[in-house]
Amino acid sequence: MKVAPDIRLDALRGSAPRLRYNARSLAALENNPRCTLRAVLDTSGSDKAAIADHAGYPTPFGRSIFAITRGNSFEKMVKDNGCAELLRVLREVLELPIPQVGYRDLNDVGGDSSLSARYTKTESLLVAAARGKGNGHLYDHPLLRMEVGGHPVYLEPDLVAFKFGDRLYVVEIKSFPVVDGQADAALVKSATTQACAYILALRAMLTAAGIDDPDIVSDKIVLIGPKNFTNRPTGAFVDARNQVNNLARQLSRIGRIGDLLDLLPDGLTFDLSPDESGRPQRPRDELLAALDAVPASYRPDCLSHCEMAYFCRSRARAAGSLDVLGSIVTEPLGGIDTVTMALGLARGAIEPNDEQVEMAVALRHAARLRAELIGAVGNTSIGSSR
Repeated sequence: MKVAPDIRLDALRGSAPRLRYNARSLAALENNPRCTLRAVLDTSGSDKAAIADHAGYPTPFGRSIFAITRGNSFEKMVKDNGCAELLRVLREVLELPIPQVGYRDLNDVGGDSSLSARYTKTESLLVAAARGKGNGHLYDHPLLRMEVGGHPVYLEPDLVAFKFGDRLYVVEIKSFPVVDGQADAALVKSATTQACAYILALRAMLTAAGIDDPDIVSDKIVLIGPKNFTNRPTGAFVDARNQVNNLARQLSRIGRIGDLLDLLPDGLTFDLSPDESGRPQRPRDELLAALDAVPASYRPDCLSHCEMAYFCRSRARAAGSLDVLGSIVTEPLGGIDTVTMALGLARGAIEPNDEQVEMAVALRHAARLRAELIGAVGNTSIGSSR
């Protein structure tokens, strides 16, 4: 008899309470959509950090207290006095002809800071704004909600949603510097992907209210950060269309989690029931065997956003996977999965199939060049030592 997905997910998680998604964990889904292990652990609400630690692969995750303090301070400055600095950036830097605006702080509603009250108020204001009603343009800390794997997820973004023309935009405020108009690409991608979760949640809210036009929530975000190394804010539009689509596909995949669960062994669990001292009772080798039963897909950038990264890297290395070298290697070597295969083709020890012939020629040429260079360097070293 087939077990319902929710029951199976609870069994995978074991006795631990379900961890809830947030914008960061949703954004991480888009970074490596091929990873079944990540999808299963996240959808079951398992504590990846605790699992990785007990498996012997702890990950030094967490944000610096200094970065958090700087981020909070910068955000406060941008939003002070009714978002005066934000309005300056929108008008002067992005050249938007924004008139006087209304500002609504949705951190609490008449002193009620409960999730239900904040969500209800957010919904009423943003639905009205989408319909061209109301006098608000800036909505600070709207509480959003979306369904992930059959479970409601509340998102409490550090953002402002603002209406310009007939569209709603998401503003993401970050404290990393924008130097000469450029910011760290990895940080921009991370901020943009987080904003994608808010875009999808906003669209879901409006769709539920009968507003079926997805374009009413722009897939361009406004990214605000300090200019150069000052605290003076600047901003830019960032096109998030591809990342929105990628995240939507990954969320759809989680919605079909039952298909993935059907591929897993019966009785599989990542349970870490504690003993009287609070330490997991489960033998480490048993947990490792459970993890090995789920396919994982490692990429070097997993180290920046997934608690299971060190475990997956160790498995990829043990298998000789080219994934440990990143896309700069795997993309040109499409169809060649392992270091052993790549070296075998380069040395002529493996006969290429029809799809590998061209790449095998290139690898052998590269191997000859490398041998010649090593030989030349060796001869130079010998000559100089005489």
